[in-house]
Amino acid sequence: MILLSFLKSILLASMNMLNGASSWIVFSFIIAGLLHDTISPARFHKSLGNTKLSSILKVTISGMFLPICSCGTIPLGLSMYYSGAYLGPVLAFMTSTPIINPIAVVLSYGLLGKELTIIYIAVGFFLPFVIGIIANTFGGKELKKEGIEAEILNTSLIEEENTTILDKLKSGMSWVINDLAIVVSKYIIMGMLFGGFILTAFPSSFIEKYLGNPGMLSLWNIAILATVMYVCAVGHIPFIAALIASGASPGASITFLMAGAATNFPELISIYNVIGKRAAIMYASIVSIASLLVGYFTNKLLMPGFKPVINIDTVDNSIQYANKLMFIAPQPLKYICSLIIVCFFIKSIIPKAKDLLAEFTN
Repeated sequence: MILLSFLKSILLASMNMLNGASSWIVFSFIIAGLLHDTISPARFHKSLGNTKLSSILKVTISGMFLPICSCGTIPLGLSMYYSGAYLGPVLAFMTSTPIINPIAVVLSYGLLGKELTIIYIAVGFFLPFVIGIIANTFGGKELKKEGIEAEILNTSLIEEENTTILDKLKSGMSWVINDLAIVVSKYIIMGMLFGGFILTAFPSSFIEKYLGNPGMLSLWNIAILATVMYVCAVGHIPFIAALIASGASPGASITFLMAGAATNFPELISIYNVIGKRAAIMYASIVSIASLLVGYFTNKLLMPGFKPVINIDTVDNSIQYANKLMFIAPQPLKYICSLIIVCFFIKSIIPKAKDLLAEFTN
């Protein structure tokens, strides 16, 4: 009975995580499909298929204005990689988008205060640069998709046949439905199940206990835990503000917020399996270490004497402004989007299930 109860809790936690991210994931599928063939791969490769700092700057700034969570960046980031972008710009985009966006900045200023918001914005801008430069330098064979030049050449030859915009849109959406969504959904579901296990094994009381300790060991624990968890920056800023108001150290709080918002287990699994092991290890390591260092120096800078900035008027105004910017999917839409991802997941495992069934019957 205890085991069944534990498994049920894992499943419920996983479903809650999936419902929270599914609408943005499906939205990202659609955007990836619309852009896949309408933007010339040759032009895209010329713009982001290099190791220039300007390429990292482009995706960092563009990512900062997209209010999408880390799970939602998976289809877009992988689509960029498939289209010819180098590893550096891809990982920079997947870092900047979930950490810094207009909604997160407004909520952070109102709920966390000016000091933490300035630190948060600065790190959200510079961390993608660091990840992008390191990825471009040490990406190895994962620096770009293998055979991308030949694919771009073939695509360019096809485009010369005067393909219409409608044909390109149909081709892009077909690619998403029959390729990208199947691959990504498989790893998202696997990651959500693991995330559900983490949340069940380490409940909020455990997190609160360690967030309240300003010591280095606590920061390290939080950085590792948050890296594999699914944390939406917008959704967790009020949670972080409440923890700080109840005595949590500002450094541990911003470490949890940064590491959790920038990455999660579904994202790491997708990067590992679609791009490669080196990319996943670099991404997780840099995010964890950076969030750890930022948390440590935040405590050094603001403690002792840090006072939570909780002003009811400021909080109300911040939430009002954030709500104007934020799209909150209706609950039925979340369920529909979750069902879509589950269907893609089932489609992804059917071939393997058939092979196992054939082996068993033989």
